[in-house]
Amino acid sequence: MNLNERVNATIDAALGSRIVGCVVLINQNGKPIFSRTAGYADREAGRKTADNEIFRLASCTKPIVATTALVMIDKGLLSLDDPVTKYLPFFTPKTADGATPTILIRHLLTHTSGITYADVPDDVSTGSDPGPAMGLEENLRRLSRMTLAFAPGAAWDYGMSIDMVGGVLATINGSPDDLDAVVQKYVTGPLGMIDTRFYATDPKRLAHPYADARPPLRMAEPQEVHNDPDDPGKIDVFSPGRILLRDRPQCAGSSMAGTAQDFMKLMDALAVGDLLRPATRDAAFANQIGSIDRPKDPGQKFSFIGGVIDDAGKSGWHKRGLIHWGGIWGNNWIIDPATKTTVVVMTNTMREGCNGPFRDEMKDAVFG
Repeated sequence: MNLNERVNATIDAALGSRIVGCVVLINQNGKPIFSRTAGYADREAGRKTADNEIFRLASCTKPIVATTALVMIDKGLLSLDDPVTKYLPFFTPKTADGATPTILIRHLLTHTSGITYADVPDDVSTGSDPGPAMGLEENLRRLSRMTLAFAPGAAWDYGMSIDMVGGVLATINGSPDDLDAVVQKYVTGPLGMIDTRFYATDPKRLAHPYADARPPLRMAEPQEVHNDPDDPGKIDVFSPGRILLRDRPQCAGSSMAGTAQDFMKLMDALAVGDLLRPATRDAAFANQIGSIDRPKDPGQKFSFIGGVIDDAGKSGWHKRGLIHWGGIWGNNWIIDPATKTTVVVMTNTMREGCNGPFRDEMKDAVFG
């Protein structure tokens, strides 16, 4: 089978039983080579997925904000080696031994800061939860009470590092609670990503989310989800309605919404465009954590925008140099810098569309 046949077969096999609705786009050298919209944006209402469907982006927010930081670095507005306290003096979390280490912007962009999701205080919003209502700066002030899991630069772990980047960027812009204005100014505005905001621009086009089940479970407000395959007993609480509320913190790690077409504009801007200086783009695609291991992801490192395949054999991915990430609401993306191939998969089914079997089947269909 050719690429179109493989991708279509993969979508057809998942629709209904594992994925409710999706938009799948594949470009090469900035030009479309595959595009399909399928399934339901709202299964119970019988509303089919639209080409311009708006999806909750979850952690697909992270590369948008990280790219904003890189653009601002190119413009001389900040540096990778700036300490976070240069912009947010209140952010002085301690390690378990009571030390207050220096956290650099590069530590935040590469998730080597010691800030993890496991240690977030209960009164802090991670961006996809029900609340509470407050500004971005207050949310980050509360986060500063956390204990760092390790000294910055010593290890890798996923967490709210990019949320801190968002706070830095908003402060530099003079809008400490309005990160949306910064992202619009430097990335989404110039790229014409008109529906990518920290709220749903058109609620009528917002896909209803579903949780993993057979068939997928329509999510309530709020919804408890068993979401971590490494910790089956862990329960997270998600808020489908949060994206409609303007009084929640604009969390740079997870609280944007947008369309697949918008997100592809970012992917192509990184792969073939001139949004970043050539050296910055090369750095954005390269391993930035050196010999540090990612224990749960063998064969993978991390760049400034996502995971990097360092060892194809160990990782189970098809080739070295692929860059990828996902968002727990049901999305994933891949960039192959060598062939300038960009893949955007937006679904309304967590976590299957993020890092479940559907993600793996799609990468096999594209790169296998």
